[in-house]
Amino acid sequence: MIRHRRIAAAAAALALGTVGTAVLGFAGSASAHVTVNPQEAAQGSYGRFAFRVPNESDTASTVKVEVVLPENAPVGSVSTMPVPGWTVTVEKRKVDPPVEVHGSQLSEVVSKLTWTAAAGGGVKPGEFQEFPVSMGPLPQTGQMVFKALQTYSDGNVQRWIEEPVPGGEEPESPAPVLALAATTPSAAPAAPDADDDETDEVSSDDTGLATGLGVAGLVAGLAGLGLGGAAFARTRREPARDA
Repeated sequence: MIRHRRIAAAAAALALGTVGTAVLGFAGSASAHVTVNPQEAAQGSYGRFAFRVPNESDTASTVKVEVVLPENAPVGSVSTMPVPGWTVTVEKRKVDPPVEVHGSQLSEVVSKLTWTAAAGGGVKPGEFQEFPVSMGPLPQTGQMVFKALQTYSDGNVQRWIEEPVPGGEEPESPAPVLALAATTPSAAPAAPDADDDETDEVSSDDTGLATGLGVAGLVAGLAGLGLGGAAFARTRREPARDA
């Protein structure tokens, strides 16, 4: 009986371990996709962002990364940072109406960025690489969806192009998403209340009255001291005359 219980317990533990491995493996696979970091910014602002690219292959390196900027959210200024071992190609497109940047109207914006690894280089298995860019002013929209293509040295291409669905589950191959928050104007300082002004005036009058009364009291006290001194001197002289 005891032996049967031990066998059953071992079988249950093995089943739980198998399920746990499957869950962890799925979670790792689901989270290992191309992302943009940070993932939140303010509309109308400028910022430094990095496209983070992990390598999901066990045998091949990532040798090319393509990022397409959203057509419905053009950005006037986009610049890249050099990445050792990689070259970048910038593609542009025409926009109408133009995008305003520092008072200038731009009719052309960046549409696609492509990073290509040098021969023999790339993102090795078990590694990741970041590709920094500077962008702004960020558009007046709720989010920017960047569709990305990841090419491996064995010719396989992973397409991270699925847009998120509000309230839905994460897609199998999600595109990098940058959430944009609307900016609110800073609150103006509150105007002083009429009641506050009246209170200030009354307080000022009260202070002046109190000061006047204090001075009057001081003068009266000094006068009293003078009269008291004179009376004391008189009383000292009168006995001397009687003698």
